[in-house]
Amino acid sequence: MPTIQKGMFAYFAEDPEAADKAVFDRESYPDRRGFLRGAGLATMGALLGAAIPFHRNMPAGLIPAALADAELLKGKEGLVLLNDRPINAETPPHLLDSPITTNEHFFVRNNGGIPANTDTDGWELMIDGLVDNPLKLSIANLKEQFEVVKLALVIECAGNGRFFFSPPPGGNQWTYGGVGCAYFTGVRLRDVLNKAGVKKEVVYTANVGADPHLSGDPHRLPISRGLNIEKAMAEDVLLAFEMNDTEIPVLNGRPLRLVVSGWPGSCSQKWLTRIWLRDVVHDGPKMGGTSYRVPRYPVAPGQDVPLEDFEIIERLPVKSLITNPATKSNVSGKSVEVRGHAWSGDRTIKSVDVSIDFGASWTTADLAAPVNFGAWQNWKKTVAFPQAGYYEIWSRATDSEGATQPSAIPWNPKGYLNNAIHRLAVNVA
Repeated sequence: MPTIQKGMFAYFAEDPEAADKAVFDRESYPDRRGFLRGAGLATMGALLGAAIPFHRNMPAGLIPAALADAELLKGKEGLVLLNDRPINAETPPHLLDSPITTNEHFFVRNNGGIPANTDTDGWELMIDGLVDNPLKLSIANLKEQFEVVKLALVIECAGNGRFFFSPPPGGNQWTYGGVGCAYFTGVRLRDVLNKAGVKKEVVYTANVGADPHLSGDPHRLPISRGLNIEKAMAEDVLLAFEMNDTEIPVLNGRPLRLVVSGWPGSCSQKWLTRIWLRDVVHDGPKMGGTSYRVPRYPVAPGQDVPLEDFEIIERLPVKSLITNPATKSNVSGKSVEVRGHAWSGDRTIKSVDVSIDFGASWTTADLAAPVNFGAWQNWKKTVAFPQAGYYEIWSRATDSEGATQPSAIPWNPKGYLNNAIHRLAVNVA
C-alpha cells in the first residue's frame, strides 16, 4: 500500500463520476447513492476496516480518502504520495536498492490528469512542423519501421530534493525519491526525425501528450516541453513503449513516452501524441516563466529576479543516493554494507566516497560501470563503526568532468537541482 502524505478528498471534487468509476464497479453500482444506502455501505466499511458513523453526511461522488489514496497509486508499492491533483509520488530510498528500478517502485510525476484511453491499439504519434515528410505512426509502425533498442535510463524530477531548501520553495516537496532507473524499450527519436526529414532551420522540438488539463478545458495543455535539436538527436533519447520488458505503467506514460535521460524528467513527455519541429525555442506550458528554469546568478530568498535572467535547465548535476541501510534504522554489529547509485546528467561517474564522521574523512566505494550510457552506476562500501551510538552515513559522487556534490547548494526560487551530498541516520547497537 502507498504511504499517504496528504488527504485525497479534493482529488475528485470536480468530477464525482470519475470518483465513482475509480473505486466502484460502474456496472454493478450505476447509482452511487443507492450503493451507499444499501448493502454496499457494509462493503465499504469492510474495505475501510471500520464502520462509517457519519455515512449519511457523505456527499455523492465522495470517495473515502483511504480508498482513493490506494486507488490513485494502484500498481505502486510503498510510494509516498506528495500530491493528489495531479498525482505525484516519490519512492523511499531503501525501495530503490535494486540495481534497476522496478515498475512498482518507479516514482510518479504528473502535471495533468490521466488520459481516458491509454490503449496501444489506435494510438498515433504525429511528427510535423518543419519537416520534409510529416508522419503519422502507430506503435506497430514504430516497431516495424525502426530499430528497436533497450536501454537502462535514469529519469529524475528537476525538483528532487526541494524539501531541503530553506525557506521552502513552493511545489511538491520531493526529498530523495523523485528518481529511478529502468530498462526502457523503444526506438531512437533521431531515427524517426531523420525519416521525417528535419529542415535546416529547426532549433527545437515541441512535445505534446494526451494528459488532460486539470481545469477540464480540452483546449489547454498541462505541460508541453521540448528539446534543442542537438539533444533530440542524441543516441539515448527514446520513444519508449515498454518499461522493464512489459507495458509502461499508466502512471508512467503508457502506451508511449519520451525518455530523455540526464535532463529534467519533464522533458520525458508522457502519453506522447505529437512532436512538432520549430525554428524557435518552444514556448509551450511549463517552458516559460520560472518553470524548469533557474537564475543565471546566485540569489537570496525572496529576491526579485527578472524573468529574462532565468535560463532553461538542461543537464542535471552530479548526484548520489544511499539505498542501504534505510535511514533511521538500527544496525547490529560493528559494520554494514552501504549501497547506492550515482548519476550525472549526460556524463559518467568517476568515484563515490562515503563518510561516517560528518565529512571529516572519506573512503572510496566500489563503483560499477553503467550498463549503458544514460544509466546510473551502482556502488557499495562496507563501513566499520568504532563503537555503538548515533551515526550519519554520507555519500558524495564525482563525475567524469570532475564535478563533485557539494555539502549544500544555493537557494533558488523553484527549488530545483538540489544535488547536495546524501545524508542518512543510523543507530549502531
